[in-house]
Amino acid sequence: MDIMNTNATATRGRWAVAGAFFINGFVTGSWAPQIPLLLTRLEISEFVLGLLILVFGLGALTAMPFSGYLMSKRGSRPVVIGFAWIVVFALLLVAMAPNVWLTALTMFVFGGSIGAMDVAMNANAVAVEKKLARAIMSSSHGFWSLGGFGGGALGGILIQNFGHLAHAALVTAVAAAMTAFALRHLIAEDKPVAHDHQHFRLPRLPTIYLVGIMALFSMIPEGAVLDWAALYLKQELGADIAVAGFAFAAFSGIMALMRFLGDGVRNRFGAVNTLRVSALLAASGMFAAGLAPNAWVAIAAFALCGFGVANMVPIAFSSAGNQPGVAPGIGMSVVTTMGYSGILVAPSAIGFAAEHTGFAPIFLTLSGLLVIVSLMAGLARHADFKAVPQAAPAE
Repeated sequence: MDIMNTNATATRGRWAVAGAFFINGFVTGSWAPQIPLLLTRLEISEFVLGLLILVFGLGALTAMPFSGYLMSKRGSRPVVIGFAWIVVFALLLVAMAPNVWLTALTMFVFGGSIGAMDVAMNANAVAVEKKLARAIMSSSHGFWSLGGFGGGALGGILIQNFGHLAHAALVTAVAAAMTAFALRHLIAEDKPVAHDHQHFRLPRLPTIYLVGIMALFSMIPEGAVLDWAALYLKQELGADIAVAGFAFAAFSGIMALMRFLGDGVRNRFGAVNTLRVSALLAASGMFAAGLAPNAWVAIAAFALCGFGVANMVPIAFSSAGNQPGVAPGIGMSVVTTMGYSGILVAPSAIGFAAEHTGFAPIFLTLSGLLVIVSLMAGLARHADFKAVPQAAPAE
């Protein structure tokens, strides 16, 4: 009976953490259609808008290590719930901000809450994986992609018909309802943490930073496709705007699909083999995109890249949360901070380099980063699970 209760709790926890990923993605996706309105609403330039978006990213990178520290004291469950409630109201605060300075402050809080919740929900997903003795990380990220798609797709329609404040209020109400309903079923780790001052320190184990490099090299290409693929198709391959938009759509659509299928693949073939093959497929797609003779070949190549990239970051995160000698929350905060810093820093660096070289050489170079991840795949061995032995039922 105890085993059945444990399994039922873990199953509810699995869907609760999927709900956390969906909520985080939904609010983030709902933010995207609000961005262009800042230009006219605040009467600012694109340069200032870029700085505000940078503030969002800096908030996330600042809060991620803090989230790891809080988890070292409390575990992941209360940290997910606490920051989720800030996320629920953060978009509304940004939408209500009347000037640039208050917008910058609310953007920092918004980015910080999104980033801190991201670290904690990934750590909680690792705890669920341990209880279920199987992978659920890839599909959890799939729920984030699904939430982001839903928030982004509905946001523009709602803003156009009801205005940005009504849209933000509706997002807040929906996210609050989901948070109240789903997150109460989050599981707690079996071994909550020590309470000494050592948790202020970064881990000394070098492996955790190598896993962070894997996450970084996996996320830089993702950010490059997000920010620059459409411009590459338009400027260098002669595509019109409509066709150029298919580049990231193909990449993200295939990536979301593969994240829902990825746990089954990983459970069957193991994290190391899945990561190694995924990285090579992603590298092949990125390399083909850099050599593409026309826009449609490039779109197909970006889709192949998304097919490979889909499960690379989830595997790196699972490995981070299972490193021996490192508290799961601390390991997760290190790796997520390193990974997401690539998305924050890389786009501007890629744009600067592309002014001198064009985008094709950039994509060819990024394929090399993905090959390096394939060569480092053995570091993901701790992401694999062994079945937990269960006692035989009493006769």
